[in-house]
Amino acid sequence: MPTPSAVLLIAALAAGWSHYGGDSGGQKYSPAGQITPDNVGELIPAWTYSTGDLTRRDKALMRRTKLQTTPILADGRLLICTAFSEIAALDPGTGAELWRFDPKVDTARRPGNAFNCRGVVHWRDADAAPGAVCASRVFSGTSDGRLLALDAATGHPCADFGAGGEVRVDWGMAEAYPGEIQISSAPVVLAGKVIVGSAISDNLRAAAPHGTVRAYDARSGALAWSFDPVPRDPADPAVASWGEGWKDAGHANVWAPMSVDEGRGLVFLPTSSPSPDFFGGLRPGDNARANSVVALDAASGTVRWSFQIVHHDVWDYDIPAQPALATIEIGGAPRDVVIQGTKQGFVFVLDRDSGAPVFPVKERAVPQGGVAGEALSPTQPFPADLPALVPQAISPDDAFGLIPFFDGAACRDEFAASRNDGLYTPPSLQGTLLFPFTGGGINWGGVAVDAANGIVYAHTSRTVHRITLFPAEAYETMDAAHPGKQVAPQKGAAYGMMREALLSPLGMPCNPPPWGTLTALDLKTKRILFDVPLGTTEALAPLGLALPFGTPALSGPIVTAGGLVFSGGAMDQYLRAFDARTGAELWQGRLPAPGIATPMSYEWQGSQYVVIAAGGHSEAPSSVPRGDAIVAFRLPRAGEDGPTLWSRTIDRPGGRFWARMAGLAAALGLLVFAWRRFRRRRTRG
Repeated sequence: MPTPSAVLLIAALAAGWSHYGGDSGGQKYSPAGQITPDNVGELIPAWTYSTGDLTRRDKALMRRTKLQTTPILADGRLLICTAFSEIAALDPGTGAELWRFDPKVDTARRPGNAFNCRGVVHWRDADAAPGAVCASRVFSGTSDGRLLALDAATGHPCADFGAGGEVRVDWGMAEAYPGEIQISSAPVVLAGKVIVGSAISDNLRAAAPHGTVRAYDARSGALAWSFDPVPRDPADPAVASWGEGWKDAGHANVWAPMSVDEGRGLVFLPTSSPSPDFFGGLRPGDNARANSVVALDAASGTVRWSFQIVHHDVWDYDIPAQPALATIEIGGAPRDVVIQGTKQGFVFVLDRDSGAPVFPVKERAVPQGGVAGEALSPTQPFPADLPALVPQAISPDDAFGLIPFFDGAACRDEFAASRNDGLYTPPSLQGTLLFPFTGGGINWGGVAVDAANGIVYAHTSRTVHRITLFPAEAYETMDAAHPGKQVAPQKGAAYGMMREALLSPLGMPCNPPPWGTLTALDLKTKRILFDVPLGTTEALAPLGLALPFGTPALSGPIVTAGGLVFSGGAMDQYLRAFDARTGAELWQGRLPAPGIATPMSYEWQGSQYVVIAAGGHSEAPSSVPRGDAIVAFRLPRAGEDGPTLWSRTIDRPGGRFWARMAGLAAALGLLVFAWRRFRRRRTRG
C-alpha cells in the first residue's frame, strides 16, 4: 500500500473531482480535456464496480433504493456511497475496492426519499500531523440520521468524532413514522465544521419536522451551531412574513446539495417549501427564507443574505438543486455570482456578496382564487432577461397521443377538466394542472457551468402533474378510492391533497415530447444556445423501440475543458456525450441500468475517465432495470482495441430494436421459404 506522502503526491498530479459538484462551489466543470468531440466516439469501458446490493439484498427492499452517488477523487482514491449509506474507496484506475465501511443502516425504515446517498465530502485536517490517523477524513450522512466520519486511508471510524466515529442527529421531534427524516445529499465542510441538511417527507402534517441545518465540529463532532430557515425568534424581522405560522410550521429544509465559498467563509443553502406543501393558510405571508437561496456565515451560522425565489409556496416548487458558484464576465468585468436553477425552469443569477439579482428580476402578477382560507401571494419573481428553460403553459390543444382519437382525446379531456391558468395556478378542489410539474424543469442535479464562456447547462424534465385538494376529513375515503396515486393527509390543515402524473391510456405523458432535454443557456447573449432531447423510450416501449422523445431526468450534466457535456439521467441505459457548443449527441456508452446520477470526470495516470453510477430509477416501470454499478469509460491506450462492432451497432439507442426486427424478418423469411418448399413438394407429389 502506498505511503500517505506518496498518496498525496499522486493526488496532486491528478486533474480531479474533489467535491460532489466538482469543486466546492458546485460548477460541475472538469478541467480534464483529453476527451474531445473529435475522439469521444472512441471511448471504451474502463472498469465496473458492483456494490453487490442486487445479489445480497431482498428484491422488495431494492425497489426502495436509489443509487445516485457521484464519486469524488481525494488522496488518490475514488470515494463513493451506496444506496444503503455504505462508504467505499476505489482505485481510480481499476475500480478495485480498497476499503469499505458498512454503517448497517436500519432497513426496516421506509425513508420518504428511498434508501439513497448522493455523495460524500472529504476534509484534510491542517492541524494534524502528516500521516496521523484521521488527518484525512470522509464525512457522509445516512438514511437513518447519522453523520459518519471515517479515516480516508483505511475506512475505519474516527474514534474522536462523536461516539466512535458517528453523531446521531437530534431532529428535535419524533418522526411520524420511521423514515420521515433522512440525510440524502453530501455534507459540506468549511471553517472546521461539517454542515449537513435533511430530507423530510412532504404532505404528512402541518406541524412537521423543522428543516434545521446543523454544523458539527469536524474533529470532535460537537454541535457548533444550528440554523432553522423558518424564523423561531419573535424578534427576527422575518417573522412578519409568516403570520402565526412561524410557531408551528416545519420543513423549509435543505435536502439538495449545498455549496461553499472558502474565501468568503459562506455556505449557500437551497431551502425547500414550508409545511404543508399545497396549502398555506396556516402561514400567511411570503414565508421568508423558505424557497430561497440563503447565504450563512459558516463560522457562526448567521444569515448574511437571503433571496426568495417563490413567495408563499403552495406548489412544491422548493429549491431542489445545489447553488453553483462561478465567476463570469458581466459588462466586461468579472463578477462572482451564484447561479440557481429551479423546478419552474428558471435560472437566477445573484451577486455572491449581497444576494441581489445580477440580471433583472421582476415581480409579476400570478393567478389568484385559492381555496377557502388560503393566503396567496399576488406576485412572484420572474427573471426578466433570461428565458425559462422549459415551457410554462399548456392547453387542451397541446394534449399528446400516438392515437389522437384515443389516448390524445383522453388527455385533452383530463386537461379540460382541470383548473389551468398557467404557472402558479393555485391548487384547487377541482384539480389544478402543474406545468412544469413538481419534479422539473431542473431538479437535484442542478446546473453545470462553463464559466469561461458564460454557458449554463441543465437537464430539464417536462411532464404534467395534477394537484387535487379535498377536505381533510375525506382523507381515508380518497386514499381508498385512488390506489396507486399519492394521497396525503396534510394533517392539521383544512385540506388533504392528491398528486398524480397525467398519463395517457398507453402510459405516456399527456404533454407533447420532448419529456426530458439537455439545455444550454448563454448568459452573454441571454439566449438558449440549444435544447435537445435527452434519452429515448428504449427501456419503456415494446421491443426496445427507441423514440427520441427524451425522458424525465432528475440528475445533472457535467461539462469538461475538452468541449463536451456528459449526461446520464435518462431512463434508457446510456451515458451520453454532447458537443458543448452545438448540442450534437456524439456518443453513447451502454450501462447495465439507467444512470440516474450526475457523472464526474478526472485524469489518472495519463488517462481521462468519465464515471457514473448506474442504479436505475425507483419510480420507473418494472421494464426499466435496476442496478448497483459504478461504471467508468476512457480512451483506448496504445495497443488496446477501440470500440467493438457490437458497441457501435447493437449497444446504442435503437440497436436492439432493429436487431430484433432483423431477427424477426429473418425468421419470417425462413418460414416463408420453408412453406414454399413444402408447397412445391406437395404439388410435385
